[in-house]
Amino acid sequence: METQNYANHRRYVPMYHGVLFLLLFAAFVGSFVNLYVCLGEHQGVYSASLITVLTICGLIQSWYSRAFATKVQDRAIRAEENLRHFAITGKLFDTRLTMGQIIALRFASDEEFLSLAKRAAEEKLSREDVKKAIKTWRADHFRA
Repeated sequence: METQNYANHRRYVPMYHGVLFLLLFAAFVGSFVNLYVCLGEHQGVYSASLITVLTICGLIQSWYSRAFATKVQDRAIRAEENLRHFAITGKLFDTRLTMGQIIALRFASDEEFLSLAKRAAEEKLSREDVKKAIKTWRADHFRA
């Protein structure tokens, strides 16, 4: 497995991020074209409107299925990193840290974790800035 770093840490699933959304978008456009044609001919409007509604439902469902899974993972990462911080320091995270900063901190090695967490809280670093500041990357291959 390739060593993970800032440049390659994002996970891209071609069938989900590419094919599924391309097909859903094509169905979305096609359903509106079909509905428009049916409105002009005054035939099949019910079927065309049902197809359009179902396509919109598919788009919404695919969006939220990803959003909900990511939110659950974010909560798990926050708990894991808070436990990691507690194991090292005996204290919980600084309350100024945002969810994005905590999620980015999971890539930091134990040696730089504390100093980077403190710096992120004090300087209000963005998630991307935290990731860019990491010198020794700790891979996360389990993120969906």
